[in-house]
Amino acid sequence: MKKTASSNKSTGKSSARKVASEPIGGGRGKRSLLFFLPAIWLGLIIGISLIEAPLKFTAPGITIPLGLGIGRRVFFAMNIVEVILAVVLITTLVRLLGRPSRQKLWGLGIAISVVLAIKILVIRPILNIRTDAVLAGNFAGGSTTHYFYVAADAALFILLITFMVVVTRRLLPKNPQALG
Repeated sequence: MKKTASSNKSTGKSSARKVASEPIGGGRGKRSLLFFLPAIWLGLIIGISLIEAPLKFTAPGITIPLGLGIGRRVFFAMNIVEVILAVVLITTLVRLLGRPSRQKLWGLGIAISVVLAIKILVIRPILNIRTDAVLAGNFAGGSTTHYFYVAADAALFILLITFMVVVTRRLLPKNPQALG
C-alpha cells in the first residue's frame, strides 16, 4: 500500500490516506463481477468437464457414439457461455481499470482469454474431426487429443482461481477489524 498526503484546506492539516497499489474502481456491483464471473466459470468447468463428461459414459445404454454426440452439444454450449463470461470479464476490467496495463488482473484476464481461444479455436476443431470419424463408424482406437482439452481446462481452472484470489486481496481491507 502506498501512502499519499491530502491537504485539508479548512484546517490546513495534512492527513495520510492509504491508496491501493492496483486499485479497483467502480461501484461495488461492478467490482463484485470480477469475483463472481470466474466463480461461475469454475462451476461450469467442475460441473461439466469434471463431473458430467466422465460420468456420461458410465450410464446404462450410453454408447460411445451417443456419448460423443451428447458431449459435442454440451461442450459447444459450454464454450458459448465461456466466451460470454470472458467478454463480460474483459469488459468489466476495461470499465474498472481502463486500458490494459501491467496490473496482475490484466495479465490474468489476457491469459484466461488466450487459453480459452486455444481451447476453442485449436483443440475443439481437432476433437470435432475425431468425433466425426467415430460417429461415421471410422473408429481408429484411442486418442490423446482429449488430454489437451483437459489440460486447457486445468489451466483455466488455475488462472480463474488465481484471478479470484487477486480480486479478493484488492477488495478486502488489510485490517480484518474493518469488516465488522
